[in-house]
Amino acid sequence: MRRFLIPILLAIAGLALAAKLAPGEQVAVAEHLANFPDADAITQQMRPAVLVGMLMLPALGGLIYSLSGTLARYVTRQFITMLLITFGALMLIWLLLDFQDNLDEIKASQDMLGTVGKLYAARLPDLIVTLLPYSLLLSVLFSLGRLSKSREVVAMTQTGRGIPRLTAPYLITGILCSILCMGLNYQWAPRANAAEKIILDTARGLNETAAEFVQFKNPRANRLWMVGAFPPDSQKGAPLERVRIVMQNDDRSLRRILVAHTASWNQDTGAWSFTKAKVRKIEAGQPPVYLQDLPDPYIVKTWRETPAEIIRPGLSADQLGVPALVGWLRARPDAKMESKLTYLTQWHNRFAQPVNCLIVVLLAIPLGLVFSRRGTSGGVALAVFLAAGMLFLSNVSLSLGDAGHMSPILAAWLPNLLFGALAAYLLHRRTSGRPIYEAIRRLIPNEA
Repeated sequence: MRRFLIPILLAIAGLALAAKLAPGEQVAVAEHLANFPDADAITQQMRPAVLVGMLMLPALGGLIYSLSGTLARYVTRQFITMLLITFGALMLIWLLLDFQDNLDEIKASQDMLGTVGKLYAARLPDLIVTLLPYSLLLSVLFSLGRLSKSREVVAMTQTGRGIPRLTAPYLITGILCSILCMGLNYQWAPRANAAEKIILDTARGLNETAAEFVQFKNPRANRLWMVGAFPPDSQKGAPLERVRIVMQNDDRSLRRILVAHTASWNQDTGAWSFTKAKVRKIEAGQPPVYLQDLPDPYIVKTWRETPAEIIRPGLSADQLGVPALVGWLRARPDAKMESKLTYLTQWHNRFAQPVNCLIVVLLAIPLGLVFSRRGTSGGVALAVFLAAGMLFLSNVSLSLGDAGHMSPILAAWLPNLLFGALAAYLLHRRTSGRPIYEAIRRLIPNEA
């Protein structure tokens, strides 16, 4: 029973957090589906289950640890300790740099501590997804380097335990971290940047905005909406700001132009209310005429547009989770492929990016394992270089996918495929006792 104490405690902690967070997520999903009737219900309703699954991952890891042998538990303890230290150090460095960048906005807030807490609590999911692969890379290199330097790797292999058994704790941790990042990428990590903007705008005393300078064309009604700023709660009646609506005839000639300071939508009646509205009527061959004595607010009950429909073109694809991306794509089945490319690329990237955790572990294992007295500094330098190359290739391939020069699925998965193949090649050479650095040196052309 004592052996299973760790997974039991982790399971209790996970269930306690799930009991606290899952009901709030269910309420958020219900509100979203009520306010966005064209949203994808299935993927939205999966959000609480994904959240609970992430919270139970530590318990699963603890159970695997408890069922492992003495050697695996020894390696795991060293590795997890180093992983926590490395992740904490990288997080501290990032927090200091980011805090310095946002210091002016934080100082402008009336509640500085509250603003700091809300800001970095909102950024935490994105921070985990960003820093965890590099933490895994460094911790695997350091852990294996320590075992190699003390000749423990040689001793373990001489007892009949092969490299796969020795490195299994690293691979399992990489898989669990990939699953964790995939869960965070499902909804919470992509929304972090948008949440940061809202929190900092509030700290500076500005109106909260979910999107700015949005254009929406309703081809059925021949109306073009131009909105200066969208509040986060527009579906609940919060006003859209700096609104300009261009109405056209069937031949695309101008018919009317409505300009208003704000526009509010009533969820119950579907009516639009415009404050300080000005309507200009345009007829062919006649000068424009401004309608006089408009009421304030000016109410229109026949328009069918909703804030959810209008704001969709203004949402950045890289700030949308999987449910929102699926909803956007299904709501526009007839849209041109060019307009879908960014959203398709980001959808594939939500699942491809988390696999980086496993890829960097596969890269670090052959570079951190040393069977001689030679140090691991060369392996560390090469691993960092390869990680930087993977990051660079990922940014380039995503840009090519957004621009249509590469298929979205290939743009998202290409870095993982290339560096995964390289990791398999390096691991094969290491386990077969063949040199790694000479093979890499042969790939670099000699100077003339």
